[in-house]
Amino acid sequence: MKKIKPFEQIASKFQISAESAKYFLGRVQKSFKTEKPPHQLIVDSMDERGFETLPKPYHVAEMMYESGVWACPMNAEPPDPADEEDAF
Repeated sequence: MKKIKPFEQIASKFQISAESAKYFLGRVQKSFKTEKPPHQLIVDSMDERGFETLPKPYHVAEMMYESGVWACPMNAEPPDPADEEDAF
């Protein structure tokens, strides 16, 4: 039996491409400074919360940190692209 990869679970559940799901999982990992959580742990944590829509990667990491699932130091939240002024 073929094992479903974590990015495939995200892609299927939230109806996004496999590339977008891989990028999302990578962004969750990059929210942490030192040790990065495994993709399957991220997916399992999201399943426990029962997200209806795809949350921001930093919010998933923050939820994992606050609940004690992954207690490594976090980076600062990246700015929201809508909050940035036009550079032109």
